Amino acid sequence: MEIEEYIAQHIDEEGEYLHRLYRATQTQLLYGRMASGHVQGRLLKMFVEMIRPQNILEIGTYSSYSALCMAEGLQDGGMVHTIEIFDELEDFTRPWIENSPWADRVKFYIGDAMEIVPKLGIKFDMAFIDGNKREYVNYYEMVMQHMNPGGFILADNTLWDGHVLEPPAEHDEQTKGIMAFNDFVAKDTRVEKVIVSVRDGISILRKM
Repeated sequence: MEIEEYIAQHIDEEGEYLHRLYRATQTQLLYGRMASGHVQGRLLKMFVEMIRPQNILEIGTYSSYSALCMAEGLQDGGMVHTIEIFDELEDFTRPWIENSPWADRVKFYIGDAMEIVPKLGIKFDMAFIDGNKREYVNYYEMVMQHMNPGGFILADNTLWDGHVLEPPAEHDEQTKGIMAFNDFVAKDTRVEKVIVSVRDGISILRKM
């Protein structure tokens, strides 16, 4: 889209390492569009610099683009804990994390976030939910249990290419999952909430 190109030309550059990672994601992995990309990546970094979290949780690592953008914005001693359920991505993703300038700020886990997070014993200041859309409500409830008061939860893809405005197809469980999440959060008095229409929609939630 022309407006997205205009935005990209008028914000900070993503940097050479992230640029190479994004290109490799597009050429070597299926569904390369799942990677956050330049504009959303700079937004995530900015959020981290504003929130100044000690511990960040990410559900859905994919190629690690978003994790590295958040790690880039961390202060010394901060950590991104990023979890990817699909083990077939590990051979691609782990080297990009370990060879990055921010390797010491990222812990990468393979497995189910619903099982891993409760075992970490960590209270998070920020979370980025970008995993299985069918499970967004479950992820959210689990994350809330491990989030410090005043912490921020960002949920990706919550406008879902505009499909949230349409009746979902009978077997479209992803759209149903996103819509259920949006409806659930809208009524949740435990958080302040706003949705911004960056890329595919990001919900920004603050735990009271």
